[in-house]
Amino acid sequence: MASRLANWLDERLAWRQVWDAIFLRKVPKINWLFTLGSATLFVGVNQAVTGILLTLYYVPTPDHAYNSVQYITTEVTAGWLIRGLHHWGASALVVLTVLHMLRVIFHGAYKYPREVTWWTGVGLLLIVIGFGFTGYLLPWDQKAYWATTVGTRIAEVTPVIGNWILRIMRGGEELSAVTLARFFGVHIWVLPATVLLLVGAHLYLIIHIGISAVPKREE
Repeated sequence: MASRLANWLDERLAWRQVWDAIFLRKVPKINWLFTLGSATLFVGVNQAVTGILLTLYYVPTPDHAYNSVQYITTEVTAGWLIRGLHHWGASALVVLTVLHMLRVIFHGAYKYPREVTWWTGVGLLLIVIGFGFTGYLLPWDQKAYWATTVGTRIAEVTPVIGNWILRIMRGGEELSAVTLARFFGVHIWVLPATVLLLVGAHLYLIIHIGISAVPKREE
């Protein structure tokens, strides 16, 4: 029965070809450094799952944000674990992304024919930083408030358009309920939609072109 169902689906979806292309493709001789990309993807999935669970209780308003985070941490079953995984996963994601890109640079894996793969990776690094920046404000405590104040002030020093960038980020001159709502919206909608597109393109290119081997001494 299972075999007949698998054959029926394969005739319509060609899923066996997809399986072979992804899981049975040949790879060059590599080492553990080449697992950094997979580790980054794993932590990214952790961020997505724990982030969705956190939004079930989080309230993105100045008068409820901090209390909702405390409620998640102290009252919700395993809430402390979910928040901890998300909090430390954010730091791990940044570290792994940087290490992965350093490995690519060190091995010269950004060269032909993998230039587009490299640029999608650069885009993903920027999005990861954006996730960290927008997520930092969401607990709405003193540390988050003043760190975001400093961070947005850094954007203000951009020549010519700095003040415009500041107002776009804050939704006004100062941090307010609009800032919190804006950061929350970007954190759970804009950045995830963008990261899905780039991760899809990145994985497609890796499967289509393949990964580079460890360069030999003469190379």
